[in-house]
Amino acid sequence: MADSVVVPFDVVVPFDELPLLPESGLRHSWDLHGPGDQLGTLNRLTGPVVAAAATSVRTGERIGVSLPLGLPDPPFFGRQAFKHTVYPMGPTAFDDFVDGFYLQCSSQWDGLRHVGGPDGWYGGWRGTPNGDPQPLGIHHWAARGIIGRGVLIDMLAARAGTGYDPFTSVAFAPEDLSAALSAAGVSLRYGDILCVRTGWTDKYLALSPAQREELATTMVDVHGYSAAGLAGSEAMARFLWDSGVAAVACDNPAVEVVPGDPSVGSLHARLIPCLGFAIGELFDFGPLASACEQAGRSEFLFVSVPLNLTGGVGSPANAVAIL
Repeated sequence: MADSVVVPFDVVVPFDELPLLPESGLRHSWDLHGPGDQLGTLNRLTGPVVAAAATSVRTGERIGVSLPLGLPDPPFFGRQAFKHTVYPMGPTAFDDFVDGFYLQCSSQWDGLRHVGGPDGWYGGWRGTPNGDPQPLGIHHWAARGIIGRGVLIDMLAARAGTGYDPFTSVAFAPEDLSAALSAAGVSLRYGDILCVRTGWTDKYLALSPAQREELATTMVDVHGYSAAGLAGSEAMARFLWDSGVAAVACDNPAVEVVPGDPSVGSLHARLIPCLGFAIGELFDFGPLASACEQAGRSEFLFVSVPLNLTGGVGSPANAVAIL
């Protein structure tokens, strides 16, 4: 019988011990993994962590958690719909190509080039995307994939019977996530991929084409709509960092609550340029939530491989959960 996998004790430098950036005054992890780090919190997906995550597979049931590439339709935030063309290569073969492909379509990862701040991008990079394609490109994440133990926090189920609407500006605080984890009988461990179901995508998928058209007209601006999500607070950044998770994937358009409160701050600004967090948006966790409820557990193997595009800012998720 093979030896069981033992995950070594991994120390998370406490959030409150991280240094402050001079311009933004936000806590950062730029020096934690050495100069030129390209992975940010994905450094937490060590070999032993991933090997241990594989023990979450019990039945082998596989559930896709990514939306089709053509959704949302119409696209949000001024992005355009791509055009898919299929053409014959000969009498018994076809080929195809895509024009106008916005990489932050469908369920997606925000790469470390996506958001910077007054102090620069993660690690202090201040290059130009076209002239300096190597630093912080999504291809660094693609080389190893985003693979680890996924843990589902089902806030839609937690708010059942309360009149909760994911299309309203409801901010989930760290204590809300902790309560949901406790109710599910699961705790976060180093290297986990935290999957948060707000119910936003569930409601979106239930809309008619006309209702989706109407919604898209409100989502031209990234702040011009309402959605439940994680609070943009320092307390939330502290919770996510200190929990040891390697990535946060949500089913809403921005991970954080929209519109945010300027007095509280932006989770994007805290997580991406300062802490190097891998965050994902618009995942489809409805079928996964049903399967987890039936199985009586909230953990699974999470597998996502971003596009191997040098210098990419973001990527469709191409994600699956394996129970």
